[in-house]
Amino acid sequence: MTLTELRYIVTLAQEQHFGRAAERCHVSQPTLSVGVKKLEDELGVLIFERSKSAVRLTPVGEGIVTQAQKVLEQAQGIRELAQAGKNQLAAPLKIGAIYTVGPYLFPHLIPQLHRVATQMPLYIEENFTHVLRDKLRTGELDAIIVALPFQEADVLTLPLYDEPFYALLPTGHPWTEMKTIDTKLLNDKSLLLLGEGHCFRDQVLEACPTLRKGEEHAKHTTVESSSLETIRHMVASGLGVSILPFSAVDSHHYAPGVIEVRPLSPPAPFRTVAIAWRASFPRPKAIEVLADSIRLCSVAKPLPRNP
Repeated sequence: MTLTELRYIVTLAQEQHFGRAAERCHVSQPTLSVGVKKLEDELGVLIFERSKSAVRLTPVGEGIVTQAQKVLEQAQGIRELAQAGKNQLAAPLKIGAIYTVGPYLFPHLIPQLHRVATQMPLYIEENFTHVLRDKLRTGELDAIIVALPFQEADVLTLPLYDEPFYALLPTGHPWTEMKTIDTKLLNDKSLLLLGEGHCFRDQVLEACPTLRKGEEHAKHTTVESSSLETIRHMVASGLGVSILPFSAVDSHHYAPGVIEVRPLSPPAPFRTVAIAWRASFPRPKAIEVLADSIRLCSVAKPLPRNP
């Protein structure tokens, strides 16, 4: 039994596909298949149930993969402990961020961080929260930037800033006559939302009761997109209106007179952006410097609180 074989089965359990698992492990599919079969033969049990269309964990396999993931976390901890005696700011830091934070935060964060930690380059990944969570646990990422709530065993979180939501409108839309937009108005069937899997979509639905899924949801037909930038383009074209987080409001190249932004009426909905990292991560100074740099970014605008 080797750590490589344990990583194979953990990755295969996550992907449920030999090809994708092999790609993530940077090996050929036959190499991964042989490694998984070798471990099964050594243990004398089937970890996976295989068919032409699917790869599933067996009941005993579920327990084995859970334990294998713990072993991999401990092994990663050993590697990290070996670096603990060195300068905590003199090695790359592997950072993940959700899709609706990364593109708007990193252009501000990287110059700020470079001023205080010139020897700590960032490996950056943008993904969905559940993918970032898995990669944080397995040590593929050192820290992730997500929206709260976020809870995970043996993982610490630190709120960084609150980010209010704004309405994005095409120029000439009737709502541009208003100074603020009431969320109760956001039941228009032309409202543009991110697709399933984006936590910002869920936060918008939560902030706008008339859009929540339920008995009334069938009355509202929303157009969905894979990114905030695609949504911005559709709004600019006049297809509909949308909701953006503060950091994405001014991050565009449109000339004046194409799109307009309006705040939402008080109490304005917002999200809290936080950093999460493993409690065992041996470079706390790196996390501290990263968090401080994020707070100093221009996108980390504190949300005004009503007295």
